Amino acid sequence: MNKDISKVLVTGSSGMIGTALCEALIQDGYKVTGVDLKHNNWSKDVDSSTVICDLRDSSFFEKLTEDFDMVVHLAANARVFNSVVTPQLAKDNFDILYNVLEFCRLNNVKRFIFGSSREVYGNSDKVYSTENEVDLQKCESPYTATKLGGETMVSAYRHCYGIESVVLRFSNVYGKYDDSDRLIPLIIEQMRKGEDITVFGREKLLDFTYISDCINGIMKSIQQFSSVQGNTFNIATGKGITILELAEKILSKAGAASKLLIQEKRPGEVMQFIADISKARNLLEYAPEVFIDDGIVRTLEWYKNTSK
Repeated sequence: MNKDISKVLVTGSSGMIGTALCEALIQDGYKVTGVDLKHNNWSKDVDSSTVICDLRDSSFFEKLTEDFDMVVHLAANARVFNSVVTPQLAKDNFDILYNVLEFCRLNNVKRFIFGSSREVYGNSDKVYSTENEVDLQKCESPYTATKLGGETMVSAYRHCYGIESVVLRFSNVYGKYDDSDRLIPLIIEQMRKGEDITVFGREKLLDFTYISDCINGIMKSIQQFSSVQGNTFNIATGKGITILELAEKILSKAGAASKLLIQEKRPGEVMQFIADISKARNLLEYAPEVFIDDGIVRTLEWYKNTSK
């Protein structure tokens, strides 16, 4: 536990990453307040600590009466293709971040962690990406724009208002507490129903991060915040798998017979990305422990034991 940080506000606390993070913080002795649009379906402890409000409306300030040592900002509309279909979702992300940063500015909260995304790297000829290889011209979707713009806004509040920050770029986080239509839970749900499974992009190669490794990266950023603030880190595994191979592994490990249908990639989607995690290894002592084969087994077991 970081002795300088005891009270943490987590936005998006009812989501997959938010739930697991709040649980880890509570277990380590932090006083946690969550903020989300909906109640937490997975954890009574997290739900009892969650303030229900709409972060698009700045009046949420009035519901937060405590002083906080840090904000971890995870709340966002996180589906890439959804932002292509409905760009308003991207505007919501900008509004939410602005309101949360203003909350920090007006309430003298000087530590901020921003949950960004590997989407900021866009489509590149390179497979492995380091943190300094972002190119604005490769912005593929409105969602990506919210993360690129979000990172720059966080930087602006650091320079103008002294809000120290760390940016964490997550990559395809999967595992427990995810009932969304992201790729892995969608495959599992369709498989359960005996439906055909559509894969968009035969060659699409991505870095999938198991939830416990993602949380470990966040916790290490909190624990070492004073020494790493001002930095951006890739939080991933440093290993890639095509989504076609991923789907085949899930079906094989589950013993399912669903048919795989291959279609072209959709607009706004990145075709290849593997994170270079050497910076996180060196500065955070971050080291992923759960790789895709083990992660799929753990994930299938969780869905098997969880009623939707």
